[in-house]
Amino acid sequence: MTLFKKDIALGALFIIGLWSFISGQFIISTVLFAVAAIYSNISLQSKSKLNS
Repeated sequence: MTLFKKDIALGALFIIGLWSFISGQFIISTVLFAVAAIYSNISLQSKSKLNS
């Protein structure tokens, strides 16, 4: 998966999570924010391994 596609996926998860939070679906938004945070962390770790 290219970096652009990863960024799009991460952004989509964040926006969907934000929309779920605004609409009152707190459980779904919590799960989506957690997935976005974990995915971002894994993505950053893989980028740092490629650079070193």
